[in-house]
Amino acid sequence: MEGTKETQVKSKKRVADHGEVFTNEREVNAMLDLVKQETERIDSRFLEPACGNGNFLAEVLRRKLNTVDSRYTKSQTEWEQYAIVAVSSIYGVDILEDNAEECRQRLFTIFDDRYTAHFKSRCKPKCRRSVLFLLGKNIINGDATNYCIPNTDKPIIFSEWTPIGKKIQRKDWVFESLAKGSYQLRLFDENDEPQFFDKSIKQYTPVDYLKLGEDE
Repeated sequence: MEGTKETQVKSKKRVADHGEVFTNEREVNAMLDLVKQETERIDSRFLEPACGNGNFLAEVLRRKLNTVDSRYTKSQTEWEQYAIVAVSSIYGVDILEDNAEECRQRLFTIFDDRYTAHFKSRCKPKCRRSVLFLLGKNIINGDATNYCIPNTDKPIIFSEWTPIGKKIQRKDWVFESLAKGSYQLRLFDENDEPQFFDKSIKQYTPVDYLKLGEDE
C-alpha cells in the first residue's frame, strides 16, 4: 500500500489493523521504471489492488500526461480527449474508504493542475466532470482479498473504457474473474481485450468523452 511521500505510516493502529505501510517515492519510481514504456503509453491499463492514497497510480498518471503533453498541447480538444483516455486506464482498490477517496482527489488534482496550466479560463466543466466520473468508477473502496465491497457481499465491478473516435464505450466486468485468472497489473491485453473474464455484465452505448456520467 502507499501514501504521501512524507510518511510511510498514518498510525500504528492502521498498521496493526490493516497492514498499512506506504511505499516511498524512490521505490515507486524504481518499480515503475521496470515497465517504463507501458507507464508512458496513454492507453495502457494498470490496476493497483491495494492502492492506498495513490503513490503508484499518481506517478503512472503523471507519466501518461507527460506523453499527452508532448503530443497534444497545441490542440485543447485533442489534449482533453487523450488526457481522459489516460485517466480511464488507471484502476485502484483499497479496503479503507478514506484512502480510496484521497486517491481519487489526488489523481483529479494531478489532472486538473495540468489542465489548468495549459488552458486556464478555457477549461471546460464538462471535461472535469468526465474525469471525476471516471475516477469514481475506477478507484474503488473494496476488499481485494474477497473481491467485494467492504461489509457487503456486493462484488467489485470494474469498467473497461474503449475510445471510439471522440466517443468512449463502457463495458462492466467482475473483478473476481480477473483476479483469479492472473496477478498481472494490466486488466486488458495489448489488443484491449479483457483478460481472464468470463463475460461482461453490461455494455453501454458509446458517448462523447465530454458527456461521461451525464446521465448518472
